[in-house]
Amino acid sequence: MGIIIKPIVTEKMTKLGEKLNRYGFKVEKDANKIEIKQAVEALYNVTVTEVNTMIAAPKKKSRFTKSGVIKGQASAYKKAIVTLKEGEVIDFYSNI
Repeated sequence: MGIIIKPIVTEKMTKLGEKLNRYGFKVEKDANKIEIKQAVEALYNVTVTEVNTMIAAPKKKSRFTKSGVIKGQASAYKKAIVTLKEGEVIDFYSNI
């Protein structure tokens, strides 16, 4: 599917998955909640009950070089937090 770019696998998202059955995905900027729900259900064979989206702000970055300080920023992206039906899980580590 072209809507979901990749799952977000961090410590915070892993805790949300274990406690509240919520999982995070990096998604296309123009995707809406209905498209995200359909994509997750088709990709992982689960039932999605709720989708929350947000735009993650770009992070400022700088580094010191011989010619001086180079400043820039990482690009912004859209993040989707998906809540699954009780009893269903997504295992991101099964394909490793």
